[in-house]
Amino acid sequence: MSYQKIIQLLQLEPHPEGGFYREMYRSDGKILNESLPVNITGVRNFATSIYFLLPSGRISAFHRIRQDEIWHFYKGSPLYLHNLTPKGEYSKILIGNDIENGEVPQFVVKAGNWFAASVVESNSYTLVGCTVAPGFDFADFELAEKAKMLKDFPQYKMLIEEFCIK
Repeated sequence: MSYQKIIQLLQLEPHPEGGFYREMYRSDGKILNESLPVNITGVRNFATSIYFLLPSGRISAFHRIRQDEIWHFYKGSPLYLHNLTPKGEYSKILIGNDIENGEVPQFVVKAGNWFAASVVESNSYTLVGCTVAPGFDFADFELAEKAKMLKDFPQYKMLIEEFCIK
């Protein structure tokens, strides 16, 4: 099945970081501001989840959110998830179903980490799910700025050049 057909069937829309998404779940329950970590203001749902599809040759640009985000592999090519902590520790995670060869079907990006993604195989796509708790709000989303990233993490210049879109 082509990625265009999956986009159509799942009614996905373009995501600001790249790729395509659709929110599938937003809990009815809410967390009040006084019970949230200090870096999150307002009211948040307990949890949210989305479908996220990334075609080959495109990227999910470096971004971060204020909550943990769990990535779940569903279909297609394995995915490289580039994870960069605020302290500058970098890891490249291979998300997929071939666990005998080092792929993991699920990975947690910790709150505040910068992360980006790319599809391993050419002429393919990756379909994953992403779960966020407390629930996602675009107020918690920050798209990386190349100049600031280069200043903060000069040792990752090539990676930043490849995975920053602004």
